[in-house]
Amino acid sequence: MRITFLLLMALLFSPILGAQEAVPEETREVLVSDSLYREDQLYFGATYNILINLPTDMSQYGFSAGFHFGFIRDFPINQKRDRAIGLGLGFSTNTFNNNLKISESLQQNQSLEIIADGGFTRNKMILQIIELPIEFRWRTSTPDINRFWRVYPGFKLGYVVASKSKFIGEEETINYNNIENLNRLQYGLTLSAGYASWNVHLYYALNPIFNSDENINGKTVDFKMMKIGLMFYML
Repeated sequence: MRITFLLLMALLFSPILGAQEAVPEETREVLVSDSLYREDQLYFGATYNILINLPTDMSQYGFSAGFHFGFIRDFPINQKRDRAIGLGLGFSTNTFNNNLKISESLQQNQSLEIIADGGFTRNKMILQIIELPIEFRWRTSTPDINRFWRVYPGFKLGYVVASKSKFIGEEETINYNNIENLNRLQYGLTLSAGYASWNVHLYYALNPIFNSDENINGKTVDFKMMKIGLMFYML
């Protein structure tokens, strides 16, 4: 009798036990880590733009802002996928508030003039740049961790596709489009580093904004840009 009872109980509970064994298998299929995951392929950022190596009497004022966005393809180079090379395409618009007046001379040539403080209400130069960022990526990420440390040193190649300046003085307003003698090809070193969403971003140009043909009172204009700000990455 006892043997019969045990057999009946085994028959009744065997479907339940079978179902319990099947659940972990389904769960494992859902929780399996993506062994081919990639990180940080969309980016956008904001920077404070600084002009360095300025000629005598030239200066910046106010806040000069830059806005950046783009896509970087992530190419992991090790099995853990926490080391990678990033190759991308992006766009930035950069404003520089300064006292360098850009206008057209009587000979219809571009003219540069440094204006003393108080000689104008507003003066800015705007550069719009298509960018090709290249990064070496070190991070502490895994397929299941979305908050991690990152250090991304790199190099950025850019091409100035549009430029303009706007001068507002006491007696005149000058809008000057397509600034001449620019180094259309801009390039420099970059570094993005931080944790989770917050990352400090640095850019240091290796060549000047103007080419060697441009000068002020016979002196070459060889100032260049540096950017400091925040960069945000998304998948």
